[in-house]
Amino acid sequence: FFCCTTKYWSRQCKQTTMGISRDSRHKRRATGGRKANLKKKRLYESGRPPAMTKIGPTRIHKIRVRGGNEKFRALRLDTGNFSWGTEVVTRKTRILDVLYNASNNELVRTKTLVKNAIVQIDATPFKQWYEQHYKVKIGVKKSVKKAAAAAGEEAATEVKQSKAVQKKLLERQKLRTLDPALDEAFASSRLLACISSRPGQSGRCDGYILEGKEFDFYSKMLKRAKK
Repeated sequence: FFCCTTKYWSRQCKQTTMGISRDSRHKRRATGGRKANLKKKRLYESGRPPAMTKIGPTRIHKIRVRGGNEKFRALRLDTGNFSWGTEVVTRKTRILDVLYNASNNELVRTKTLVKNAIVQIDATPFKQWYEQHYKVKIGVKKSVKKAAAAAGEEAATEVKQSKAVQKKLLERQKLRTLDPALDEAFASSRLLACISSRPGQSGRCDGYILEGKEFDFYSKMLKRAKK
């Protein structure tokens, strides 16, 4: 055997590595009684170390798994496709920070990307789409100066539109509703989102923007965590 300490071949040194097993035979019964372990470990019961995906330049490893299939183990990710449910629009945007994780605060401290983690994303792509789609400025309520500047820009960059386009925009604005909480979030160019994909399995970090009661709940939890 090759000795890891002396760096020479030796009969005495036998390097062994512990495997990750997902069997339940080594566990006790629900009543607390011991179980007889009557067979050895099987390959189909084996597991792998967690990916612990962090925020950073994209780094994805491809893994060959059972049946010749492939998994994509994301080690670093900094972008993802996020969906805005009420507007039925999806945009690729930057992931800025991990803010909350219901399962473990350690995953927040280490900024680990896992399914159902609450992250902060860049609002710019959604803001640009909204303003182009409805021809309405959003995220300018906090500051009067910003609102005045935006109004000045609109007047300066007014584009001639056909009657058909104007009619279409009016129809869109009739049905337009924007949550005030989201409007405030657009002012800071930061949105709260939930990850719905599994970065360690699919190699992607996709999710959806938090709105309504879900947004209120997680906002409350974040305030509580800061205290």
